[in-house]
Amino acid sequence: MQTQLLIQSPGQMLEEMRAQAPLVQCITNFVAMNIAANVLLAAGASPAMVSAQEEAGEFASIAGALTVNIGTLSPLWVGGMKSAAKAAREHGKPWVFDPVAHYATTYRRAVTAELVALKPTVIRGNASEIIALAGTKSGGKGVDSGDAARAAEGPALELAKQLGTVVAVTGETDFVTDGQTSWRIHGGSPLMPKVTALGCSLTGLVGAFAAVRPDNPLDATVAALALFAVAGEAAAAQASGPGSFSVAFLDQLTAIDAGTLDAQARIEGA
Repeated sequence: MQTQLLIQSPGQMLEEMRAQAPLVQCITNFVAMNIAANVLLAAGASPAMVSAQEEAGEFASIAGALTVNIGTLSPLWVGGMKSAAKAAREHGKPWVFDPVAHYATTYRRAVTAELVALKPTVIRGNASEIIALAGTKSGGKGVDSGDAARAAEGPALELAKQLGTVVAVTGETDFVTDGQTSWRIHGGSPLMPKVTALGCSLTGLVGAFAAVRPDNPLDATVAALALFAVAGEAAAAQASGPGSFSVAFLDQLTAIDAGTLDAQARIEGA
């Protein structure tokens, strides 16, 4: 593992996250709510699925971090998203944006533009989502990426510089950059895309780590992705298919300790 430029190792950040058990507000889609909440609980954080416009902004002011996922959009949900993102910025709370299939429809593109204007701390997406968000033609089809993660590294770097945010591309090899420093995280399993909403759940986990390291969202994002990758590899070794993998993955998120994470994470400077 190459972490000499990280202020803290992923294991240290995992210990800190579990000690604080940060409250993470997750405005996510209907498909992802259950698994996202379970992932956060298994890892050691405290999820809250608060999305109503009438309370989303107020809740964001007291949560440790906010995560916003546009998987299932409606005007009421969008109102809650914008209210929460504005409050998070006003109160100095990190917020993570997951632009699910933002290129698919005119409505999604418009909502994405409004949310990006509210300056997310971290943007996490698959390769096609990040490529399209950077203004380049992607091969995405619906929520599925049609591009390799490596193809999104250049667009991610430019997007991070343009927006002044951390950008994370997740796929066969993850890539994280703040426009100056970049990292690749290896690991995971081909079974992970076979379990619905695991990517959406990862967005929530990034929020949990960012909540305890709001001063360093780059390292926080690397730590979250490293935990996901190590847990995915360990779960795949026990699983016979997507169903058993899903159960084993939650167990591994709980079982992995700081020493195991630091020993098994495969992180390289990019």
